[in-house]
Amino acid sequence: MHPSGKRRDWGWHTVYVVFVAGIVALDVASRSEAAEWSLLPSVGVKGVYNSNLLLTPLPHDEIYGYWVAPAAEFAGKTERLEVSSRIAADVVGYFGGEDRQFTNAFTPLSVRYKTEKDLLGFTGGFARDNTMLSELQETGVVLQFTQRNQWTANPTWTRRLTEKLSAQSGVQFSDTTYESSRLVDYRVVGGSGGLLYQLSERDQIQLLGSYVHFRTTDARVGLQANFPGINMSLTHAFDESVTATIYGGPRFLSSTSQTPVGDITAHDTVWLAGASMKKSFERATLQVSLARDLVPSGFGLLIQTNRGELSGSYEISETLACSLNVVGVLTSGKTTAAIGGVFPDSSYVSLTPKLSWKFFEWWQAEVSYMYRWRDTDTAIDSASSHATTFMVTYYPPKFSLSY
Repeated sequence: MHPSGKRRDWGWHTVYVVFVAGIVALDVASRSEAAEWSLLPSVGVKGVYNSNLLLTPLPHDEIYGYWVAPAAEFAGKTERLEVSSRIAADVVGYFGGEDRQFTNAFTPLSVRYKTEKDLLGFTGGFARDNTMLSELQETGVVLQFTQRNQWTANPTWTRRLTEKLSAQSGVQFSDTTYESSRLVDYRVVGGSGGLLYQLSERDQIQLLGSYVHFRTTDARVGLQANFPGINMSLTHAFDESVTATIYGGPRFLSSTSQTPVGDITAHDTVWLAGASMKKSFERATLQVSLARDLVPSGFGLLIQTNRGELSGSYEISETLACSLNVVGVLTSGKTTAAIGGVFPDSSYVSLTPKLSWKFFEWWQAEVSYMYRWRDTDTAIDSASSHATTFMVTYYPPKFSLSY
């Protein structure tokens, strides 16, 4: 039984394992190919201070905490197969106004297998994290301070039809549960297919059709939503150091709320779009992105996010580096909440500068600051927080094998 009393369906969780095992089996026949495998373990210890951990406008106390973060990066490569993963955990304790202890876990997996004409890919895995640390940064919505468990599986297939034209297809699958009876578990299933055409050495255009089905899995008032759509994107490389992408298209949203007195159906057309640009310098990188998207929420509904992000990094020296990340999100509801009520519009901003120093061959220190601010239509006052962290990480020697 799930910790919150919710039932879990584990049958499909083996799908991505079977898929990856099949791709690895395809590579077994190529025993003569050169292969490189590596494992890089690490363990970090972090101290944390936060002036408003729950980002609430109500009276609150300052919070202090610790993180212990063991991890291991795995990578393997042959002429056809590439596999990578970073298995990690966070053992966290907070003290002060909020005495909380929890453990995060991450087991992502990325696989690429290529032949002369085909490229098979897979990304997915399991993530156990906290909504105030992950979902807030993704959507700008404060749900509740609770653990989120999420399985994802996203296989893709690209086949080259001519020198310039390729066919693409993919499947989207995610299952999300919360360890709180106040939040709503949900499942998302979808697929896409289309064409990619190389207009020139620097330009490519993509046309995709997609279908996504969202449904709650444990709500008193269930919700289902479908949004098929069309998306077109154009990517242009100005030179070797600057690449830009722009995309957009409509989604035809149809939602059904299953109430005791009958189903309530609504229809809407939502235009989604975005743009991104990345610039690489000799010792620095700069990336900016803007996107409007439909994303699921633990409130048991779909929400629309207008998200902007600016990130940059600079290598001051061989041992010293700095970075900056700025995120802004405007959020509104696009379907009726399965748990009742109206979803308020909200605004969220975060600012995170960071400085890292490699002071010995296997040791690295990192100090960062994070400012967060949020406001909602239903709150009288906005809320903000100031957080600082200091982390020391030990990287033992890397294990590698080549044959």
